[in-house]
Amino acid sequence: MILQASIYIVFASLLIVSALLLLVVLMQRPKQEGLGAAFGAQMTDQAFGAQTTDVLKKGTVFFGTLFMLLSFVLAVLMNAQYKQSRTNISQDAAAVETKAPQPTEAPVPSEAPAPAEAPAEAPAPASTETPAPAPAEGG
Repeated sequence: MILQASIYIVFASLLIVSALLLLVVLMQRPKQEGLGAAFGAQMTDQAFGAQTTDVLKKGTVFFGTLFMLLSFVLAVLMNAQYKQSRTNISQDAAAVETKAPQPTEAPVPSEAPAPAEAPAEAPAPASTETPAPAPAEGG
C-alpha cells in the first residue's frame, strides 16, 4: 500500500517537473530568437534582469537533474513493486498446491475374499452379410 502511494507521488512529481523543464527550455532565448521571443523574452529580461540566460540555464540544469533523479527513483519503485507481485503470486501458487486434495487409492480390505475369475468371453459371432441386390435395368 505504501509502495503504491509512493509510486503515485513520484509519478505526479515527475509530470510536474517535466512540464516545468519544458517551459524553462522553451523560454530560453535562442541565437535566432525563435521560440524564446514567442514566449516573451522581454518579459523574462524585466523579471530576472540582464542575466536572464544564466537564470534559465541554471533552471534547465536543475529541472533536468531533478527529472533524471525522479525517473531513477520511479524505476526502482516499479521494480520493487514487480518483485513484490511476483513473490505474492508464487506464494499464492504454493498455497493452492498445499490445499489441493491429493488423490488417494481406495483402501482394500485385507479380509475380503479374492475376486472370482471372470468367465472367458465368447468370441463375437461372425456377421453374415447379404450382398446388396443389383440395380434393376430398365429404361
